[in-house]
Amino acid sequence: MRVLFTTWAWPSHLYALVPLAWACRSAGHEVLVVSQPELLPLIERTGLPGAAVGKDVDGVGMVRGYVLPSEDDPTADRRAPRAGKGPRALRMFTAHADSMIEGTAETARRWRADVVVSEPTALAGPLAAAAAGIPAVRLLYGADLMARARPLLPEALAPLAERVGVDPEGYDPFGAVTIDPCPPGFQAPDPAGHPRLPMRYVPFNGPGTPPDPPLPPPVRGVRRAVVTWGHTMARLDPALFLAGHAARALAALPGTETVLAVTAAQRPLLGELPDGVRVLTDAPLHTVLGGADLVVAHGGAGTVLTGLRAGVPLLLVPQLPDHAGHAARVLAAGAGEVLTRDEADPEALRDAAAGLLDPERGAGRREAARALRDGMLAQPAPASLVGELEERVVACAA
Repeated sequence: MRVLFTTWAWPSHLYALVPLAWACRSAGHEVLVVSQPELLPLIERTGLPGAAVGKDVDGVGMVRGYVLPSEDDPTADRRAPRAGKGPRALRMFTAHADSMIEGTAETARRWRADVVVSEPTALAGPLAAAAAGIPAVRLLYGADLMARARPLLPEALAPLAERVGVDPEGYDPFGAVTIDPCPPGFQAPDPAGHPRLPMRYVPFNGPGTPPDPPLPPPVRGVRRAVVTWGHTMARLDPALFLAGHAARALAALPGTETVLAVTAAQRPLLGELPDGVRVLTDAPLHTVLGGADLVVAHGGAGTVLTGLRAGVPLLLVPQLPDHAGHAARVLAAGAGEVLTRDEADPEALRDAAAGLLDPERGAGRREAARALRDGMLAQPAPASLVGELEERVVACAA
């Protein structure tokens, strides 16, 4: 079986594909990951075969326009105008599909792919599969925030469908099935009830090595808070990268150890830090959460699911709509707390963190996070989903 994976050029979207792609390779199948040229070096660093298609699109510039409003917004004068029809995010995803559609469809045919697996915002994937006459599978990277946009997709993608010879009404832009890594009780509702297959979330937080030396267990009676701010916010604007701000606030909490997990490129953005704040650079997040009692973060899907996989409650400060969507799911599941950017002054961060870390006040949040972890671990591993892909390929060929 030949499995074509695809995403547009955004690291966290690629990372969500890696565990299943490696499961397919480990089962003896051929795998190819395609994206815009900008992402190819990172694809190669995952150890997976990759190919560049189409052309690069200014994803950072487009995402920068979606920063949630603030009373003191450093990006206010650069926010994208609300022009045209439909959600702005859908227009961004369509722009990426426009840049990739011919190359993805041609690769699917030339490489003789048997199935296309795409993350939910890589809208060229299902179109390329339809053009090649093979099944399309959607692999979620978190809460299904695209479900509400489903009615808008046929019209939005009609011009692209026609370019690759696909009947705009004759294919499903969500593919044949959706693979869902979210634990029970976390996923956003899907009004259309698209067929779903559960899959255990296996964190891949980017290439890297664990801390060396490893983090020692926390001292007895000391609680550990891990602060991380993902990859996106620093790329949009350094003023939106609040990791240093959060670490300074938490460092004043008695009996609390603060650990910052950042990239080497983000290290200069942290500012002056109090004594005792430990900074780890370029360590994948899942390798630093052993012994953690709290994760303080921006609300990205990978960070949220990695924190929940560790059974740790979350304190989130979302600044993008999808981060707010994932933060809302954490709140709904009772596994953490959420502050807006304007609310997240040092005192509010300390108070919220203290409540989550307190043995009595935070007990319910910890119990909810652990229940989500247990639900995650009970779901089938990525290797178990390979057989499902094989069955769909066989059914399509019959």
